[in-house]
Amino acid sequence: MQYNWSRHLRLIIAFLIVCTVAGAFFGYPIYGLTAGLIGYLWWTLVQAKRLYHWLGNPGGTSEAPQSVGLWGDIFDSLHKLHQNHLHLQDRLRARINRVQESTNAMRDGVIMTDANGTMEWWNGSAEYLLGFRRNTDRGQYIHNLIRTPAFKAYFDARDYRESLEIHSPAKPHIRLQIQISLFGDDDRLIVAKDVTRLYQLEQMRRDFVGNVSHEMRTPLTVISGYLETLVDNADELPPKWRRAVNTMAQQSSRMEALITDLILLSKIETGEQTVNDTVTDVEALIRQICHDASALSGDKQHEFSVNITDHRLLKGDESQLRSAFSNLVFNAVKYTPAKGHITVTWSANREGAHLSVRDTGIGIDPVHIPRLTERFYRADPSRHKETGGTGLGLAIVKHVLLNHDGNLEIRSRIGDGSEFICHLPRERLVERAPEKVS
Repeated sequence: MQYNWSRHLRLIIAFLIVCTVAGAFFGYPIYGLTAGLIGYLWWTLVQAKRLYHWLGNPGGTSEAPQSVGLWGDIFDSLHKLHQNHLHLQDRLRARINRVQESTNAMRDGVIMTDANGTMEWWNGSAEYLLGFRRNTDRGQYIHNLIRTPAFKAYFDARDYRESLEIHSPAKPHIRLQIQISLFGDDDRLIVAKDVTRLYQLEQMRRDFVGNVSHEMRTPLTVISGYLETLVDNADELPPKWRRAVNTMAQQSSRMEALITDLILLSKIETGEQTVNDTVTDVEALIRQICHDASALSGDKQHEFSVNITDHRLLKGDESQLRSAFSNLVFNAVKYTPAKGHITVTWSANREGAHLSVRDTGIGIDPVHIPRLTERFYRADPSRHKETGGTGLGLAIVKHVLLNHDGNLEIRSRIGDGSEFICHLPRERLVERAPEKVS
């Protein structure tokens, strides 16, 4: 470029010298130089006008104006930049088209919105699953198209670690799993997956468990009744039958406990046992559960410590909370050696309310902790045989807490005991009404 500029400068100087010499030939060298400068200025303005029209009408023609000298090189350089830009634009457009084609081939609905929820783009599956219309819905707020309150709360909460399940607004028989991701300047990428089949299978499983449990309860009650009668009159039985009858009675009681837990879990999962909008006196509930646990301890003589630092009431279903809290306390009794220590603590802070059940038992290998709340999962099957556990207690605790917008935290190590903590939202705490002074 430095060489071309020097060459153009020499050409301009040579042109002005020629004009000056021509003017001197007629006796007016200054006039000749002035005429040369005016001519060069006029030519420069003409070239600038051509450049202006060419740049102002890029879609008209891709060919650059023809010129010589400095302006010819400028036109050629701009023409090359323009061609490179067009090639780059074509490549980007091809990539965008490829991404859109691949996204349209997905069976999941994909939607892009800005931070406010304004619809910017979506694929064909989103039109089918959610009923969007390409000609009229672009620029609309997604809340106007998906009017489910749960979706709006999920969208505005900005906590997208968990997915949301809703029914399709356009096809209510379709069950959708919604997952939102943040990108760019707080924009949203929304993926809607059809989980109708999985939802139906899960519903069938729940119905099957619930129905079978109910059907088994009646004959098992009859069997247990007769076995109880035989146990009460064991002295009249031949000695070789007594052990068999006692074993059958124990297993019958275990089956009854299992069916009771299955029915309770089924009711909680299917929504038959909904959360009442009543308030529960947690302090009284915990003290009653610990009293029952002390009776369950019996000859093991466990030491109980009850620490209650918050005396407010809790909004929630008392029967469900009793099931969850008692499962944790009774488990501590079952899995803590004789004369062990069990500490039950009820407290609250800015994050919410917390029930902690800590024991001095044998502890749990951390590898089992993520799966402890699964149905029938047994970290140590031999221990369950000894204690008669059904394998459903922690599953019940988990679902009760989910119904109350809470979660279960488990801390344990082999030899260091275990701690189970129920976390409940602060919004569920209710102040006690002041006592009337008589």
